[in-house]
Amino acid sequence: MFKFHQMKYIFETLDKMRCLRKRSTVSFLGVLVIFLLFMNLYIEDSYVLEGDKQFGRETSTHQLNSERYVHTFKDLSNFSGAINVTYRYLAATPLQRKRFLTIGLSSVKRKKGNYLLETIRSIFEQSSYEELKEISVVVHLAEFNSSWREVMVQDITQKFAHHIIAGRLIVIHAPEEYYPILDGLKRNYNDPEDRVRFRSKQNVDYAFLLNFCANTSDYYVMLEDDVRCSKNFLTAIKKVITSLEGTYWVTLEFSKLGYIGKLYHSHDLPRLAHFLLMFYQEMPCDWLLTHFRDLLAQKNVIRFKPSLFQHMGYYSSYKGAENKLKDDDFEEESFDIPDNPPASLYTNMNVFESYEASKAYSSVDEYFWGKPPSTGDIFVIVFENPIVIKKIKVTTGTEDRQNDILHHGALDVGENVVRFKRIRQCVTYVRLGEFKNGNFEMSDMNQKIPFDIHCVRIYVTKTQKEWLIIRSISIWTS
Repeated sequence: MFKFHQMKYIFETLDKMRCLRKRSTVSFLGVLVIFLLFMNLYIEDSYVLEGDKQFGRETSTHQLNSERYVHTFKDLSNFSGAINVTYRYLAATPLQRKRFLTIGLSSVKRKKGNYLLETIRSIFEQSSYEELKEISVVVHLAEFNSSWREVMVQDITQKFAHHIIAGRLIVIHAPEEYYPILDGLKRNYNDPEDRVRFRSKQNVDYAFLLNFCANTSDYYVMLEDDVRCSKNFLTAIKKVITSLEGTYWVTLEFSKLGYIGKLYHSHDLPRLAHFLLMFYQEMPCDWLLTHFRDLLAQKNVIRFKPSLFQHMGYYSSYKGAENKLKDDDFEEESFDIPDNPPASLYTNMNVFESYEASKAYSSVDEYFWGKPPSTGDIFVIVFENPIVIKKIKVTTGTEDRQNDILHHGALDVGENVVRFKRIRQCVTYVRLGEFKNGNFEMSDMNQKIPFDIHCVRIYVTKTQKEWLIIRSISIWTS
């Protein structure tokens, strides 16, 4: 059996040889031979990694040493290749073109309840006609019971025939013979054997689903089969992706629950699929997703509010146990998510630790935090291109620090950008109004401002003793 420490040794050997190539003429063939040896062992063992006997047993937390593998994992080019699985198409028409977003669902027979049809219905009903053109939904019926699959396929085809014909809905199944060993696995975290089998199989279910979806779209979002979607969730996701243009990210989170609403670049799906297979018996899927993000050097969670997906199932797919988890950040109508076009931000206020200016402009649950501002201090947003603003909203302070607001300030908009001491700034400004109780909001700005806006400036009009939190700056464009 291919041991976890053996794989570690090969990873470290590859990493050393990769570094050595920078200083000498180590044969590429040598690297290739060792790597092929690794892949041969990996395949022969049917993805069953016994692992170190101490792995996960001497700790109360779920830890995989991400730092140890980050370089080697990113450099293993073969992880970009597909896993050799012959799928059964249970309901599908040929995909005519690559879409913007694939929504992946994996489903098995539950002892109580079945929410798959409701989930599929919510995806389609909460999408506009234009949005439907840009999505595809792939359902992996991962249940080995063929009778259950047949019933589900019949229900799906009856209720969503037009979506199947349009190529928006594909139902697949990965045959049981492609699965690794699911019995007699390690009982990490003292989980009972049936729990270990359930979560290990679930990891493989998702790995095969990710593998299938790798070339169907530009982006992929993972859902569970008991989820309700917010209205126009695709438009909201596209706004977030646009706002992060030029920023490195691996995972964007649109729900705080488990692996609901986790968004990936499709080009990362093969590596993620391999990763889930490699460590399928070690820990639950949502824990592995966190380690995958760390391995690809995204250290912080990037989660957006409001959440776009809500858990609606009452009974878990594991033993039919009750599962009442709800995302209290979910909003059914999330179409009012701001556009926040690309911009640079700067301030002359004293920033506290890492609460820099950019955090106030992101949809992530973060904020700017500065020491007490003085009269004349500024916080400026300079857009990459001039824009027409329809609505703007600035919120300061938080629930637990309600006095860290802007007590005396105004909001200005500017035009005519020039570069001064390596900083782009506007020459002229027009005052929109004063902050009230730490907040500022104005609608229909496109009817009030006669010029395209290059800058937005928060201006402190009076020194205050309290620190300042700028919780969010939201801008909607025309």
